[in-house]
Formats: sequence, C-alpha cells, structure tokens
Amino acid sequence: MFEYELENGVTNLNTKYGALAVSSDPSQGYKPIELLVSSIVGCSGGILSKVLEKKRIKVNTIRIKTNVERNEQEANKVTRINLHYIIEGENISKEQIRKSLKVTFKNCAMIQTVKGCISINESFEIINFK
Repeated sequence: MFEYELENGVTNLNTKYGALAVSSDPSQGYKPIELLVSSIVGCSGGILSKVLEKKRIKVNTIRIKTNVERNEQEANKVTRINLHYIIEGENISKEQIRKSLKVTFKNCAMIQTVKGCISINESFEIINFK
C-alpha cells in the first residue's frame, strides 16, 4: 500500500529510496507525465535487459529515448508513447532484438496496464562493437 500526503499543491510519497514529490509545477517535483513515462521505460528496460541476459546476448548499454503525444482536446491525455531502444553490444542481430522486444512487451506490467488506452510503439537501433 502507498500513502501519499498532499501539501501546498505537492503530492508526496515517502519510499525507502527517499521522498518522491509530484507536482504539475516542475519547480516543486516530478511532473505526472514524467512518472508515467518513466514507469513504462523502467519496466520495459528492466525486462529487456533480463531477456537479453537469459538469451546470453552480450549488451554493454541500453538507452531508451521517448516521444509522447497528447490530446489537448481531452484534458491533454497521453495518446501515444514512442520508445526507441539504442542497444550497444557485440554481435547483436536485429532478429534477436525484435524477438526480445516482443517478449518484453508481453511481460511488462506497465505496458500491459495502459494497453488499449495508450498506443505504445517501439523502434530500435543496434550499435555493434567488434
């Protein structure tokens, strides 16, 4: 269970990692959109990393760039999140990543939670080191 406290327009959550302040004012805390996208990126990135590790695919770095589309006519709701994975490693093939992302999306709780409400699209690029 999570317990939040609202004070002066800032919603606070105390976690074992410290305080999390949420506010529509970016000078007061994390914006809700940042947390929404970060939860999807954190979930999918962590799962992708585990999937690649289980397949014994050597990866040095995974970076994820995002682009978010919103509908201003409907309370500025999020309609699409584009996730672009940049995967650096050795001897990585496009097919390995394509299959691994399919498994990732199927097993990411955050993506499955927003499925049907927010369009989540993925793309990737591979940087192979010799």
